[in-house]
Amino acid sequence: MAYLYLLVAGLLETVWSVGLKYTEGFTRVWPTLGTLVAMAASLGLLGLALKDLPVGSAYAIWTGIGTIGTAILGMILFQEPATVARIVSILLIVAGIAGLKMAG
Repeated sequence: MAYLYLLVAGLLETVWSVGLKYTEGFTRVWPTLGTLVAMAASLGLLGLALKDLPVGSAYAIWTGIGTIGTAILGMILFQEPATVARIVSILLIVAGIAGLKMAG
């Protein structure tokens, strides 16, 4: 169950990271509220996952999921460049997450 909490927490990190763009510096009410709710839920689920997982691995996996999701959504939603270097870097993060999962 801890890894499920961690997965959802990481996905919510992606939501709030992308949501920050839509808040326009916290000047738009609904995107700001959605972003803050996603932040709180993400941290709450991370906290639940940490009851059973090592902090170093869980935090790295949480940020990795958020980083991967945010990078991919940045390419899709904001037309950020999808260069070979960026895609290889995302794959390296995936490999690191898999390594942490297998090691711990």
